[in-house]
Amino acid sequence: MNYLKNAITAPEQRPDEAKRIVTILEAGWDGVHIRLPNASLKEVKTLIETIPQKYHDRLWLHGHFELVNEFNLGGLHLNSRCPQPPANYTGRLSRACHTVEEVTSYGNDRNFSKLILSPIFDSISKKGYPAKFSDYELLEIADLAVPVIALGGVTPERIDELSKWPFSGYAVLGYFQQAATIEELKERIGRFENS
Repeated sequence: MNYLKNAITAPEQRPDEAKRIVTILEAGWDGVHIRLPNASLKEVKTLIETIPQKYHDRLWLHGHFELVNEFNLGGLHLNSRCPQPPANYTGRLSRACHTVEEVTSYGNDRNFSKLILSPIFDSISKKGYPAKFSDYELLEIADLAVPVIALGGVTPERIDELSKWPFSGYAVLGYFQQAATIEELKERIGRFENS
């Protein structure tokens, strides 16, 4: 299956964050979500400026939505911290969902480009945050107009298991966050190509 592939930054920015993002996008991934809840507006702006402009339309913001007026970004991601887009925003939107009911309630809302449901597997980045959906529940997300992306514990070894549910793609956070170096990140990205 040809999945949509997304990555999400670790919550704390690393010194090589821009290089990590570029490495993922150079590998052909569809998007990187900039999720830096403790970063200032200036820090997020500087990070985006450090990333080549040709990749900006594949970046999604989880906060500091006002930056969408300065850059041609991929979209905005709505969550509990930032539940609404700015007034008059007409670009692409995604939304964090933590229940099947949320997914089905937004699943035919054409204002959204994608919905991200988590945790599908036991989380890697959040210890003690276990998978919480049954096979039966996950089958309920079929036939929605908006693509649903799986998040939570996604690794190359789990892609086959993911294929039994009607997801359009997956998002990776913890598995990439564990990469200590850019070389290790490249190796981990490569494992998805072989899965």
